[in-house]
Amino acid sequence: SICLDRGEAHLKDELMPRYAELIYNGFWFSPDREMLQAAIDATQKNVNGLVRLKLYKGNVIVVGRKSAASLYDDKVASFEDDGGAYDQKDAAGFIKLQALRLRTLATGRQLIDLGDA
Repeated sequence: SICLDRGEAHLKDELMPRYAELIYNGFWFSPDREMLQAAIDATQKNVNGLVRLKLYKGNVIVVGRKSAASLYDDKVASFEDDGGAYDQKDAAGFIKLQALRLRTLATGRQLIDLGDA
């Protein structure tokens, strides 16, 4: 979606299988389906625009989309000439933080291996 940020889109994708399961099993009027519906409705308040589709041999292919509420910005998406939106130096701290659990795991396993020797 070009109107949802990454977190919203991922969460919506995670919720949809549960929502479909509730409907499939006949729980349309259940409180959990209504709760999920409220969350989905909240994600849709800024969604608008047009989508162009191509139909070919039983397939549906998105060939274009546009929205006044689009969050997509090709300057930011390119990482090349982004007008200063992204500084590659910022990634070093993020990568180090994301790798912390793997470094901790490796250190712990090394200590275990040393104890076995």
